[in-house]
Order: sequence, then structure tokens, then C-alpha cells
Amino acid sequence: MYLPHQRGPLHDLPDTPEAYDAVLADVTEQALARLTPEGNLEHPDCVDDIGDTSLGITSLLAFAWQRTKDPRLPEAVRRSLGFHLRERVYVDDNPGYPNLAVRNSGLPYARYTLAAGAHPIGDWPSTVWALLQAVNLLDAAEGLVDDGQRAALLDVAHGYWRWLTEATFFNPQEAGNQAIGCVVGGLMLARHLPPGHGESVRARAIELYTEKIRAHRVADRGALLPPEHGGAYDNNYGPISLSFLAQAHRVSGEEIFAQDGDALARYLDARLTNGGFDNGGPRYSEQHSAFESVLGLRYFGARIGSDLGRYRGDSRWARHAVKADGGVDGHFAWMLVWQIQDTTRWHRQPSEAPARHQLRAGTVSVAFDDRMTPAVVEAAGTYCLPAAVNRQHGFGPVVDGFLLCRPMGEVRVRDLRVDGLAAKLVTKPVVARDHVLRHVRSLYVTDGTSLWVTVAVERLPGTPYLLAGMPYAADDGDRVRRTAVAEVAAAGELRLTHPESEGADHFDARSEQTQEQAAFALAADPRGYGNPDEGWRHLVSSTALEAGPLPDAPEDLHVFAVRYGPGREFAPVVRYGEDGLTVRTEAFTAVVGDPAGDAHGEPELALRA
Repeated sequence: MYLPHQRGPLHDLPDTPEAYDAVLADVTEQALARLTPEGNLEHPDCVDDIGDTSLGITSLLAFAWQRTKDPRLPEAVRRSLGFHLRERVYVDDNPGYPNLAVRNSGLPYARYTLAAGAHPIGDWPSTVWALLQAVNLLDAAEGLVDDGQRAALLDVAHGYWRWLTEATFFNPQEAGNQAIGCVVGGLMLARHLPPGHGESVRARAIELYTEKIRAHRVADRGALLPPEHGGAYDNNYGPISLSFLAQAHRVSGEEIFAQDGDALARYLDARLTNGGFDNGGPRYSEQHSAFESVLGLRYFGARIGSDLGRYRGDSRWARHAVKADGGVDGHFAWMLVWQIQDTTRWHRQPSEAPARHQLRAGTVSVAFDDRMTPAVVEAAGTYCLPAAVNRQHGFGPVVDGFLLCRPMGEVRVRDLRVDGLAAKLVTKPVVARDHVLRHVRSLYVTDGTSLWVTVAVERLPGTPYLLAGMPYAADDGDRVRRTAVAEVAAAGELRLTHPESEGADHFDARSEQTQEQAAFALAADPRGYGNPDEGWRHLVSSTALEAGPLPDAPEDLHVFAVRYGPGREFAPVVRYGEDGLTVRTEAFTAVVGDPAGDAHGEPELALRA
């Protein structure tokens, strides 16, 4: 089964002027064929996210006219703008809307659905989107609409801003992408207002960003991130926030947006596999945005010098939002405009700087979580996620049903690149049920084709094994598909196990169900509103790779050795030497120092091919 949303890398989308002109030409023909006598440009099937969609198409037509001067477009723009101003601007409070700070303000807003009281919770982001469509149209309105229509649109746009920042609580869904989008709308609106008034709106937008967004950033993997639906990062909305930060910097020139965008970009680069696969988030685990992410990935990929465009997008939304029949929907029209306006080129080379939470070379990558436990292992085109045992999730030694991967002290990391090899040594203090402090030393080495993982820990009681991940997805070239198979070898006994119990809290990778579907089933709230990351943490057991210990390891240690990907016969040898623990495989020899580290407590590692 193919994962429904993770398809081709976004940097594979043609981004030449000719390609964009072809996109706009297609939008133009669809829009002119769809335009009703009243001026409506909404898709016939549009029900949700409707309040800004006709205006979004209008802004695309105005933008296309600026590039082509197609004589058919001025009349279509005037008619469709008239429709929005007449039919889609609401000034009476929506019954049941829970986030008003001022009742009966009379300020305009856009509705998520048109029927009064039907689904008012989405009115705040819909109004942000409508503001962005309006300011894009104002940018392109010169010589296209008459002074009266332009003045009416500016008045509505200013009203949208005031409704968002005065009549309602700011960012009521705790969604970073929506909140930063509102700030962008204010920054762009300010350029169309009289100087004194415009400067106050600009200052207010930056103040909101500083006090309502930046001050509430959430820490994850060493980065401070704009919170998304109550979590640190969502792989669907996080890259959209990055695009908003790019536009905020483009419009304002304020360094704060560049700094925060750089931090978010480096975080995304570290968590993203070499093949562009990513999963996890408080709103969606595997659903991916597409063209909405291009601006941010391209802009900040160039700034930090890394190939963020490897991020896999939803190819159904390769250029703009669409409905089930493929017809254009105007909901994200503003992002297509900005994407075309920005001339940044894709940076296609990986960053050469070592990253604490990532190991990457060739076609191999490991993304580490906040505890320096692998969050995704990629090798031979297969992606392994952390497995679950007894409600514990991760990669690491298991003894008596207890997983040793949660640190009880400082986690030390050493990166090394030599002889075409890339390595990361992670030293982690842990405590098992016997309350004895042990040090788990995990060595990750890759030649760009295979990944060798060696884990050493002070002798454990019983019959321990290494929980070595859950094979979950595979790269099929143009998309990612589900799998329960991986090319893995182990020095000890290797088992691929599946849950013995059934039910929502046991995940069998052989099933048709995706991780996201399983996570939502375990979440406290309905799909789209529940937190799949939180739901997934309730998982009791999963499909798992389990590797037994080396039979001839030093007597005071348990050592586990696994290779992900192809290679010759796998028979590693682990012995004590003068400088520490020597690990010898068919591809390299490594010397791992004492768990105490050097004079400063830093891990010691030597490596040669």
C-alpha cells in the first residue's frame, strides 16, 4: 500500500518561469470556464475552507494579468472581486464562535463554512487566509480595478486584520502556521495604508510575533520552534510555517524572521531522512503539504546551505490546492504567488556540518529524537521507526521487558568522518528496574550504503536483546509505500516479531493501516483534532526487529551488533584494547573509549576503514 501523501521530493517540481506561466495559464482557463454570472470562482464541491477561495482565484488572475496582460482577465477580476465583497464578507458574529474578545464588533471576517453556526471554529484561519488573498490582490490591482473597488478591498482587508487582532483572541487554535500567516498579512497590509497608519500596523504585527509566537516557542531536539496545535512540530504544518517565515523576512527585512527560520530549517534538516521521509506531529503524522512548503524550503535551504527540497510532498497539491477531481481551489493561492515571485534557487547539496540529531551519508540516514534515540533509520531504501514493547518506544537494549533508552543524565555525542565513513557515538546513562546505573554506548557508522550499529552496555541479567526498530516504509522512487520487510543482519540471533495481541494499541506492520491512522485511533480526540503523537505513545506493542547479543563479547559487557542494508558476511568482533573497546567489522575498525569520556567527559572515538 502506498502512503497517500508522501510522494516525490519537492525540489523535483520544475520551477522555471515557463513552468509557472503554464500553471497560471491552466488556472486562467479553469477560472474563466468556472466564473458564474455573479462572479463566483469557487469550486462547485467547495464546502469547508470556502470563505477565501473565490478571492484566492481572483488574486491569481490578477497576478497572471500582471505577467501576460491577457485581455480577458480585467473583467473577470472586477466581477469576481465584486462577488467577494458582496457575498463573502460577514460582519455579524457567527453564532457559536467561541473565540471572540469583542461581541458585535461589526468588523469583517471570512467563514470556514457559509451556514451560520455550522462550523465556526475555523473562522480565524479562514480570515487569515482571506487577508492574505486580499493583500496579494492589492499588490496586483494597479491598472486592473477602479479606485472604488480598490478602496473597498483595502477597507475590508484592514477590517480582517482588526477582527483577527482586536475582536478575537489571537491564535486561538495554537497553530504556529496560522499565527505567523496573520503576521505576514499585517506586514503586507501595512504597505498599502497611509504612512503613519501603516507603520502602526507593521509594528503591531512584529509585536504579535515577538510576544504571542516567539515567546511561546517549544523546545525539541535542541531547537526552539513555533508551537503547532499544542506540539513542537508537525510535518505537514511545520514547513508551511517555514514558508510564512520566509515571506515575513522577504516583506519586512526584519532579522528576527530570518533567525527563527534558520533555526526551524536546521531542525527540519536534522529530522528529515536522506530520502525525504518524515513522520510525526500533533495534527498529522504522515500527511504532507506540497507547494505550500516550497517557498520556505527553498528560501531557507539556500540560507543554511542544505538540500531541504528532498522533503517529500503531496503531489496532488503540486502547484495549488485542488479538489478530488483535480480542479483548482483558491485556498492557498497566496503561496503560489509568493513562490513564483521569489527567485531563490534550490540548494541541492547536503550540509557538510555535523548535526547532533542526525547522521547522514549517501543513501543512509539516522534522525535522532530529543533523547538521542533513533526516530527514523533509513538504509537500502527502507525506513524503520521505533518499535514498541510494553508501552515503551525506541531503539535499545531490552531486559526483562524493560527498554534501556531513557537517559538518566547527560547524553554525550561524538561525530567523526574519516576514510569515507561517517560515525556518531552516543553515550547515554540509563537505569533499569534494578536501579543500577549503566552506560549504553551506541556506535553508528555508515559508508553511505549500509549502516552498522553497535551497542555496548554493562552486563545485564537474564537474556537481553536489542530492540532494533520496526520496518515501516520503503522508497519506491516516486513515492513511499508501506512495508514490513527490511534488509538487516545481526551478529546474534535476529528475529522479526509481530504483536501476539490484537486491538488498536497493538500495531502490526503487515496490516493495511498506516501509522497515522493507528495513532489517531489512539488519540483522545477525533482525527484532525486529536494529537497523533500523543495517541501513538499509548501503543503497547508493535512489529519489531529483535537482535540477540554477541556470543563472544567481553564478559563484563553485553554487546549487540546490527547492520542495516547490504554487505558481505556480518561477523563483527568486539574486544578490549589499550585505548578502549575495539569494534571490527567487514568495513571498519573503531575504538570506543571509556564511558567516562576524556578529561572533559566527552566521548572518545577512533575510526578507520
